Amino acid sequence: MNRVAFATLGCKTNQYETDALMDLFYKNRFDIVSFDDHADIYIINTCTVTHVGDKKSRQMIRRAKKNNPESIVVVMGCYAQISTEEVGKIEEVDIVVGTDARGKILDYIHDYIEGKHEKPYVIVDDIMNISIFENMSLDSVATHTRAFVKIQEGCNQYCSYCIIPYARGRVRSRSPENVVDEIVRLAEKGYKEFVLTGIHIGSYGIDLENIALMDLVEAIHEVDGVERIRLGSIEPRLITDAFADRIKNLPKICDHFHLSLQSGSDSILKRMNRKYTAEQFEMAVGKLRAIYPSPSITTDIIVGFPGETDEEFTETYEFVKKIHFSEMHIFPFSKREGTPAAIMPNQVPAQIKKKRADMLSGLEIICRTDYINQFENEVSEVLVEEMKDGLYIGHTKNYLKVHLKSDKVLKLGEIYPIRLKKIALNQLFGEFI
Repeated sequence: MNRVAFATLGCKTNQYETDALMDLFYKNRFDIVSFDDHADIYIINTCTVTHVGDKKSRQMIRRAKKNNPESIVVVMGCYAQISTEEVGKIEEVDIVVGTDARGKILDYIHDYIEGKHEKPYVIVDDIMNISIFENMSLDSVATHTRAFVKIQEGCNQYCSYCIIPYARGRVRSRSPENVVDEIVRLAEKGYKEFVLTGIHIGSYGIDLENIALMDLVEAIHEVDGVERIRLGSIEPRLITDAFADRIKNLPKICDHFHLSLQSGSDSILKRMNRKYTAEQFEMAVGKLRAIYPSPSITTDIIVGFPGETDEEFTETYEFVKKIHFSEMHIFPFSKREGTPAAIMPNQVPAQIKKKRADMLSGLEIICRTDYINQFENEVSEVLVEEMKDGLYIGHTKNYLKVHLKSDKVLKLGEIYPIRLKKIALNQLFGEFI
């Protein structure tokens, strides 16, 4: 049994964990194949942020057994952690692993093959009792030209709509030495861009002594070969004057910041248990725009949160218009059992949520187009990541996705100066210079 396939749903943290497991299997002489191929083992790293994530996870599970009815199907991650019994009852599932102790997955598979455990073999602990960061070291990334690096696990925020703290547990930070060592190894392999990821990276270091996120970032900045450092999602409370003073001296930091707003209404933010106001969010954006000439500020918005009135939605709409994000991800509120928001009164009807989401989506297109158009004819450095349909595709430092036609053969993973041209068919094109 030496052919293994992986499927990853959800966030960049999940992607890092899959990358680490792929590296582990590769080092143990497994052939890594596409998920649609005939494999002996299928590993599905699941998401449970919404019911849609659960549904997609189940679809991938069934797809695996259709590809090879004799295969071993391993389901791991957040859906497996939160809904262990439900996952274990799915006929196609052989092994269930939660959000910890995944580094022992080869042992689990070996024991299952040896008949030491009956189906389903469940390895899911109470995540709230886990206090140590699980190191899943990575020496190479099989599927990307940028490297995701996980720096922390867990979340202590407990937003009223979010299931993730119950799936990932309390904050556990990775040691700075371990993070830097991994980045040194990856930089030596030629990786140039590093995306720092985790469940709540702004809380990095609260369980360690005398270190916080910016201390780690400064240490990474000193590593030879690192050309870009991209921060995962951060909260506006992190962007203080002290943060701004330090980050402006770090030219490798990408001028792309994902600040998760969720709502522009203070009353909604309070019900969400978000620990900032719209004014504080605006001040954080102002600090970033004072450092960088045109930073990309992206965000997430939830519409139709329980009790959201027309007036509260209008507050969000007008606030979004004022901030003028470069990109927004808009989600109608989805109830998650086990969260306070699931049982709040005055749940918003689906048709109203859809109408509000459509309104924000229309505004998002305007804001995104305005942001992209300001870079017309400018030269920007693009990390080339893939070739598709005769076009090279990559991203600028401020995370503009660029499509590029070149008579020269470009090397994936390299950074090239590109002149940005007009957007067409919702795509930004560039010229090699």
